[in-house]
Amino acid sequence: MKLNKQKFLIARARACMGQADFEAAGVPKGTLCRAMNGKGLKPETLGKIAKALGVDVTEIIDED
Repeated sequence: MKLNKQKFLIARARACMGQADFEAAGVPKGTLCRAMNGKGLKPETLGKIAKALGVDVTEIIDED
């Protein structure tokens, strides 16, 4: 599964979250870098990112 970069950035801005916030939620910097570069992630990893942002995972994934 892939992260939709634009949707992710919008959700991140709404949540006012920085890198340290994601690391505190259990999402390492390297994982976010891979996601932002269009690499696929495990569903549970995308779930962690969505949970940290306070959104449903369907709001940040690429549906293509």
